[in-house]
Amino acid sequence: MKGIQSILIAFSLLTFACSLASAYDPSPLQDFCVAINDIKNGVFVNGKFCKDPKLAVAEDFFFSGLNKPGNTSNPVGSNVTMVNVDVLPGLNTLGISLVRIDYAPYGVNPPHTHPRGSEILLVVQGTLYVGFVTSNPDNRLFTKILNPGDIFVFPIGMIHFQFNIGKTEAVAIAGLSSQNAGVITIANAVFGSNPPINPDVLTKAFQLNKNTIKYLQSRF
Repeated sequence: MKGIQSILIAFSLLTFACSLASAYDPSPLQDFCVAINDIKNGVFVNGKFCKDPKLAVAEDFFFSGLNKPGNTSNPVGSNVTMVNVDVLPGLNTLGISLVRIDYAPYGVNPPHTHPRGSEILLVVQGTLYVGFVTSNPDNRLFTKILNPGDIFVFPIGMIHFQFNIGKTEAVAIAGLSSQNAGVITIANAVFGSNPPINPDVLTKAFQLNKNTIKYLQSRF
């Protein structure tokens, strides 16, 4: 009898633990999702609305064009071609996405962060200097020089970058652990926000004079 009671108690505890494990908020798939009571005026769920599975077709799970180089004729000399849920609907709810990154000689994918996903990067062509910085208070920098076939991982939320240190073009493919990992480019966000951040805030934060801050804001 005691054995049966022990089994029942253990089973009850396991059931309770499982219920707790599944009772959590899903990770956000966009920057914010303001609650609304009238579903007729709703735009998003956390992610995308789902098509009736009976109406799904092969094209929903297909994307073509990642073999085409991106245009790197821009101030930073890089281009990111994203394959996320916005261009490949079949990724919805799967928690993955892919990007191709093209780099001009000495081009950079500037310091940025993905708030909703980790990244694993594979160098296909060229030589890249890559790295990420840990959170406060340590702010440790981890860097590596990568050649074709080399892989590097950028943990979720960490500020990271890639710089083409070669005299030729470079190409990398990266996987992200979210259907919409998001991207915040640090310089663009800080100096190019809309509306602009009060220069007094940035003057104090960066320990620079106000004219320098206003110049940097004018660049973005």
